[in-house]
Amino acid sequence: MLSPATRRRLKAVRSVTPRWALRMIGQIEDGGIRVPPRPPKCPSGWHTGPPDFIGVGVQRGGTTRWFDLMAAHPEVSQPSVKKELHYFDRFYAGGCTASELERYATYFPRDGSCKVGEWTPAYVAAPWIPPLLAAAAPDTRLLVLLRDPVERYLSGLEHNARIAKEWGSPFSQFAPLETFMRGFYNVQLSRLLRHFDRSQLLVLQYEQCVKDPRAELRRTFEFIGLEDTEFLPDIEAHPNAAKGEKPTLDPAVRDLYVHAYSDDVEALMGAFPELDVRLWRNFAHLAG
Repeated sequence: MLSPATRRRLKAVRSVTPRWALRMIGQIEDGGIRVPPRPPKCPSGWHTGPPDFIGVGVQRGGTTRWFDLMAAHPEVSQPSVKKELHYFDRFYAGGCTASELERYATYFPRDGSCKVGEWTPAYVAAPWIPPLLAAAAPDTRLLVLLRDPVERYLSGLEHNARIAKEWGSPFSQFAPLETFMRGFYNVQLSRLLRHFDRSQLLVLQYEQCVKDPRAELRRTFEFIGLEDTEFLPDIEAHPNAAKGEKPTLDPAVRDLYVHAYSDDVEALMGAFPELDVRLWRNFAHLAG
């Protein structure tokens, strides 16, 4: 329930915000935390239930493009609300009741055997969310799309700077550190797998999806249980391609970031041997 003060802010922001921006965010943040929109109406003859698949990460990893390619498949229902629900963001201090867990399923109406899901890249980075996902959708299939941590970091900074500019806000002083912390993939995935079986997680690689999208789409379609794994959507679309310039790192500073991430990347290589670290130019030397 939004507070009266938040409702007044929401009304004021809506009066001056372009429609495209309101569609992008879905709901104005309540106290800085995103809240999900209202659940969609379930058409007559359809049913709701926990999502068949949930994308959990990562930010600036090509997830919007990949979700759109999945949603283009005739065996996948188009999302009724949006790609990113951010349903569990607001429970960072607790308070997620049984009824709130059940309500999550109401966002996923489907017809017949079609698959349906969402992709919120923040889920994997938030330590309170994996147990909530496991409680709300214990049998779901999880997807994560990983990118060279240093390149993802730079893309994240560009994204934060661009959004701040569009909203007329200063670049957040917390953005560099927050964006950096999102790049410790093995720590995040290890935490996720305390609540899900390894067979429920598909680990994709941004660079491999760019290099060979057809093969990676087949893997994805097979993983979420589609019959026609050879379906080929428009793979030339890149809806969230960077629109600005990524920051440039001094060589010595880049080395500091590489060093900071290296232990996590090495652990990631051991846990997920399907990853080809040679495609990560900042960490190719770890491949031996």
